Amino acid sequence: MVTYIDAAASAPLKNTGQIRLYDAEAFEGMRKASQLTARCLDELNAIVRPGLPTNEIDRFVFEFGADHGAVPATLNYRGFTKSTCTSINHVVCHGIPDDKPLREGDIVNIDVTYLLDGWHGDSSRMYPVGEIKRAAERLLEVTHESLMRGIAAVRPGARTGAIGAAIQAYAEAERCSVVRDFCGHGVGRIFHDAPNILHYGSLSEGVEMREGMIFTIEPMINLGKPHVKVLSDGWTAVTRDRSLSAQYEHSIGVTKDGCEIFTASPAGIFGPKPV
Repeated sequence: MVTYIDAAASAPLKNTGQIRLYDAEAFEGMRKASQLTARCLDELNAIVRPGLPTNEIDRFVFEFGADHGAVPATLNYRGFTKSTCTSINHVVCHGIPDDKPLREGDIVNIDVTYLLDGWHGDSSRMYPVGEIKRAAERLLEVTHESLMRGIAAVRPGARTGAIGAAIQAYAEAERCSVVRDFCGHGVGRIFHDAPNILHYGSLSEGVEMREGMIFTIEPMINLGKPHVKVLSDGWTAVTRDRSLSAQYEHSIGVTKDGCEIFTASPAGIFGPKPV
């Protein structure tokens, strides 16, 4: 049986498995944190280029947050020592920034979560590094469209399985695969909360969506097979067949007739072809 908590602000700050239902004040807190994250990701469009070490991206994310009174939620989270995740080419997620420079033709996912006034704004985007091959460009297009179709399935009364069903149907029709090993999650006062949001499945699966729920949708789509493995660092997940992988992520809140995308780009450049 699924348990929902109406007075989320007074609930203990830990993942109890119960699903929090947030009020208008909480939605405003999420807007502020999420828009800071979105602004950072917008700014990164002018920074990502061939020759740039991903550690420089990490430094920018930390300093941008500090300049606006926020801290990166990933910094020292369960032993993760960086302010962002940078996942390049066949890295599915949780790539660790380092001194290795980006190369012409790479694609990189940059995942940022700022903690601002107690709220977590979680989002990630893909960035082409210079000119990329058409196969990589198409993967970005399919992944972004998969996310948007998942978001379009959000409404009170539907089950979270509708999100995964929409993503899976589209991605597989485009001859891509959906990673099963990672999922979206509840977010708000807690970085990773209930419910889990699978990016595959059927309309009848999952929990019923209700107004006030807040969670991420973040499909990871591969050009090859869906299987992944985690490297010895305990974080970096890669495709087993070394095929390209891509991911886009938004934090959203369920409204009375659909949802609000908290992490929408202020500059309107969230997508496969940023300007």
